[in-house]
Amino acid sequence: MSDTTPVSVSSDAAHERLLARVAALPALPGVYRFLDASDQVLYVGKARNLKKRVASYFQKDHEGTRIGVMVGRIAQLETTVVRSEAEALLLENNLIKALDPKFNILFRDDKSYPYLKLVSHEFPRVAYYRGSVDRKHRYFGPYPGAWAVKETIQLVQKVFRLRTCEDTVFAHRSRPCLLYQIRRCSGPCVGLIDKEDYARDVADAERFLLGEADAVIEALQSRMMGFSDAMAFERAAAVRDQIGALSRVLHQQSVDESSLSARDRDVDIVAVKVQGGHACVNLAMVRGGRHLGDRAYFPAHVEDAAAVADDDDGTAARSPERLVLEAFVAQHYLASAPPPALVTSHPLDPVLIEALIEQSGVRIHTQHQPREQRRVWLEMAVTGADIALARLLAEEGSQRERTRALVDALDLAVQDLDTFRIECFDVSHTAGEATQASCVVYQHHGMRSAEYRRFNVEGITPGDDYAAMRQVLMRRYAKLAEQVNRAEPGTGDASSRLPGLVLVDGGRGQVAMAREVFEELGLDLALIVGVEKGEGRKVGLEELVFADGRPKVQLGHDSAALMLVAQIRDEAHRFAITGMRARRAKIRTGGSRLEDIAGIGPKKRARLLQRFGGVRGVASASVDDLAGVDGISRELAEEIYRALH
Repeated sequence: MSDTTPVSVSSDAAHERLLARVAALPALPGVYRFLDASDQVLYVGKARNLKKRVASYFQKDHEGTRIGVMVGRIAQLETTVVRSEAEALLLENNLIKALDPKFNILFRDDKSYPYLKLVSHEFPRVAYYRGSVDRKHRYFGPYPGAWAVKETIQLVQKVFRLRTCEDTVFAHRSRPCLLYQIRRCSGPCVGLIDKEDYARDVADAERFLLGEADAVIEALQSRMMGFSDAMAFERAAAVRDQIGALSRVLHQQSVDESSLSARDRDVDIVAVKVQGGHACVNLAMVRGGRHLGDRAYFPAHVEDAAAVADDDDGTAARSPERLVLEAFVAQHYLASAPPPALVTSHPLDPVLIEALIEQSGVRIHTQHQPREQRRVWLEMAVTGADIALARLLAEEGSQRERTRALVDALDLAVQDLDTFRIECFDVSHTAGEATQASCVVYQHHGMRSAEYRRFNVEGITPGDDYAAMRQVLMRRYAKLAEQVNRAEPGTGDASSRLPGLVLVDGGRGQVAMAREVFEELGLDLALIVGVEKGEGRKVGLEELVFADGRPKVQLGHDSAALMLVAQIRDEAHRFAITGMRARRAKIRTGGSRLEDIAGIGPKKRARLLQRFGGVRGVASASVDDLAGVDGISRELAEEIYRALH
C-alpha cells in the first residue's frame, strides 16, 4: 500500500499539513521517501514502525547538521506499507539502487561477475564468460575479476589439457595447434586423445573446480599406478606430471581444506574500512576451497548517509563501518545470489540475513569473528581494504590538486571545487564511416563513467567533424538550455546541471563551432575551451583555445592543470574510438557473427558464405533467399534475418 500524495513544506501551513500526515502514518513496517521541491529523492529509509521513525526527523532540533540540511530540503513525503521488516529492507535497497538518493549510501552497479564456462560438446571446451547463465552449459564461479578466470583457465589447460578453441576452429583442424606443442591441450581436434580419456579429464577438471582436489589427486595416482602395472610408462609419466602440476597449484593456494566443511567451500569474505569521509568495501571470494582474489568497492554519499541513518526507531546509532557493510550486502546480493557462507568484518543485522535468505532461497551462515583459515582470509580482506582506501585517498588528494590547478590556470570562479564539473567531447570515425562522438564527465575529482554518453552521428557529410560536433553539442545542451532560460530565479536546478567547463578536442575550428552552438542556445561562452595540439603534435605542448576571445594559453609540460586536461581529453578519445570501432564492426558484419546464431554450424555457415559471398551478402539477403540455401529451414532463415538486422 503506497501513499505518494506530495506535501510541500514551503510555508508554515504546508509544514503543518506535513506534520499532520506524519501523525496519521500507521505503526506498521514500511519504506519512506523524502523528496525536494524539484522531485529529486533525498533519502529512502525503512522502518518497522513508520509513524515513529518518520516522526523522529521532525521532533528533534537538527540545526547545523547534515540531517538538518536534508530535513530543510524536504518538500514531499512518500510511504509504502509492507508486510514485514525483511520485505521493507529489500524494497528500500531496490529503491536506493533505482533512485540514487543523495543521503543514502550507494554502491554503483558494476559489470556482472565473470565465470569459467564449460561448453557442452562431444569434447567440451573451457571459456571465459560474462552474462546470465543457463542450463545448457556448466558454469564455475563467479570470480572477482577477469584475471582470476583467465588464471584458472590457464591452470585447467596446464593440468588437465582441455581445449579452449572455438567449435568452428576445432571442426576444421587438420593438425594440432601450438597449444598441443606446449602441452596445454591434448589435441582432441585431430584424434590424439580418445573421447573416453578426454571425458575423464573433463570430469577431473570439474571436481577440481568444485573443490575436490584431494579426490582428483587420489584418482590420478590410482590411474598412474594402473598404467605402470600395465608397463604403459609414457602414459604413467604423463599422469605423474599432472599430479605434480596440481600439487604445486594446491601448495600455492595455502588453504587448509580440512578446516572447511563441504557446505562452506564457497565463502564470501567482506571487509570494510572508513576514513576521511570515504569508505572501501573489499570482497574476497572463495570457490571450491580456492581463494580467487578480491575486488574493492567505493560507495557514494558516505558522509551524508552516515549523518542521517541510524536504526529504525532512531534510538541507537550504528557505526559508519556497519552502515556501509550492511548497505553493501543488501545491494550487492540483490543482484547476485549469495554463497552459503559470509564472513564479515562487522556483525550484520539479523533482519538483513533473514531478508537475503527469503530472497535467494539459500541458507546463509554468517560469521564476523572467524577462526583458523577463515580468520586468515578475513585478515587478508581487511588489509586489502586498508591498502585500497589509502590509495584512493592519495589519488584523490593528487586529483584535487590537479582540479585546483586547472581552476586557477583558467581563472574560473568556482564556489565548490568538489562539485566542479567538466564535460569533454570528441568525434571519431574511419574515413567518414561509423561516425560517433563521446561525452565524458569529470566531477568530484574523478571520471564519472556512469555519466558518459555516446552519440551516433547521422545526416552529415562523411568526415565533416565540425558538423558532427555541432550536432552533438545541440543534442547534449539544447533541452538543458531551454530549461535554464525559462526557469525563474530560485526555482528548479537546471542551471546546476550545466558543467563548469566544456572541453572540445580540437583547435579554433571546433571551438568556433561550439561558440556558434552556445550563442544559439544562449549559454555562457566562457564555458568552452578547446584542446589544440601543439607544435609537432607532441604531448605536453597542447594549447587551450577559448570561445570568448581570450588569447590562447600554453601550460607547462609539467603543469598539473595540463595533466588533468590531458587525462580527460584522452579518456574522451578512448571512449569515442572504442564506440566507433564497435559500431563499425556491427555495420561491416551485420551486427552478429553467423556462428553466434543457434542452429548455425560450420557446414551451414560455409554454405551461406559461399552462396552470398560473405557476411555482408548474408545480411542483405531476404528471408526467402536465406531459406533457399540447402539445410536452412524457413524458421532458421527468419532467425538469421533477425540476428543480422
